Amino acid sequence: MTGIAVVSVVAGVDLFSSPGSSSASEQVSGRAEMAVLNSGKVLASDDKPSTAPNSTAASAAADAIRMRNQVEAIAQQQVTLQNAADQKMAAKNAALKRYEALARAARSSSEERASRDAERKKYAGTPKEVAMNLLPDHGWSQSQFSCLEKLWNKESRWKVSAANPTSSAYGIPQALPGIRMAAYGSDWRTNPVTQIKWGLDYIEATYGSPCGAWAHSMAKNWY
Repeated sequence: MTGIAVVSVVAGVDLFSSPGSSSASEQVSGRAEMAVLNSGKVLASDDKPSTAPNSTAASAAADAIRMRNQVEAIAQQQVTLQNAADQKMAAKNAALKRYEALARAARSSSEERASRDAERKKYAGTPKEVAMNLLPDHGWSQSQFSCLEKLWNKESRWKVSAANPTSSAYGIPQALPGIRMAAYGSDWRTNPVTQIKWGLDYIEATYGSPCGAWAHSMAKNWY
């Protein structure tokens, strides 16, 4: 309904109810004018497109973007922290490996020194002490030493330079000829350790043990 139609209806009603009245005409004109104005406001309000749905969608989109940005920022922080942790742990593990390598090297060096010291100690002392120290290298117990002591007492009295006048046997174990001990050291003529090493290897290979060699010597008068 247009503004004009509203005026006609209002005017028609008032005119029929109060014909020929000037005050009535003024009242009708006033009411018609207000009706037109109000009708125009309503029509203007009806004709104007609503922006509420568009505003809600835009706000939701903005919220979604904001949340996505927040999630991405948190994820980036996590990645940064984890990268830093990986680098720190890698450095720690590398340092630990270096420490372990150094510890192994030190331990190995210490063990080597201890082994060399023990080896030197085996060859220290009198010829009899050296021979007793070397028994475990052949898997023999200390009880075998009594047989060895008697055997080499009989052969050479444990003298490094003992030489058999009727043969070329030489040294503590009476190697025949004495030069065969040169395979154990060029100092075979003067070094009791060189002679003892050869003599014990000979006993092991031939008789199995000093007591076996002593038993043969007692039975045959030689070994």
